Amino acid sequence: MTCTRPHILFASATLAGLSACAPQPGADVTREGGGFEPKYAGVDTRLLEGDLVNFHVAMTGARDERDVHAYAECAAAQYALIRGFGFARHVRTTTDNQGDLWSGDAVYTISAALPRGLKTIDAEVIVANCEDNGIPTV
Repeated sequence: MTCTRPHILFASATLAGLSACAPQPGADVTREGGGFEPKYAGVDTRLLEGDLVNFHVAMTGARDERDVHAYAECAAAQYALIRGFGFARHVRTTTDNQGDLWSGDAVYTISAALPRGLKTIDAEVIVANCEDNGIPTV
């Protein structure tokens, strides 16, 4: 009796097919790749209520919405420090892209103690990271 193993053949064929998706030589597969030259167009900060703060950011040269999110996070972290707080919690961020202009509308809460939630940030750590990566803060 011959025993065929179609699942092994299928897996081999799938892996062979995926090898065609390998990055081409010189392709930028990291976010740190060459050619990234963002221009940060400023932050508009508005205290909404109590500890809730809204940040409107704008930039050109973003690779995708993650760059806009990072810019807003840098602004929120610096704002928390300016106000004498050590932490912030991300509530939401929406992004928009019109040609090369990216904008973000982010809301954070700021607090002296580590807030509840999954998307909390230590403001001092984030500001240092922003400086290391050349992302301006407020």
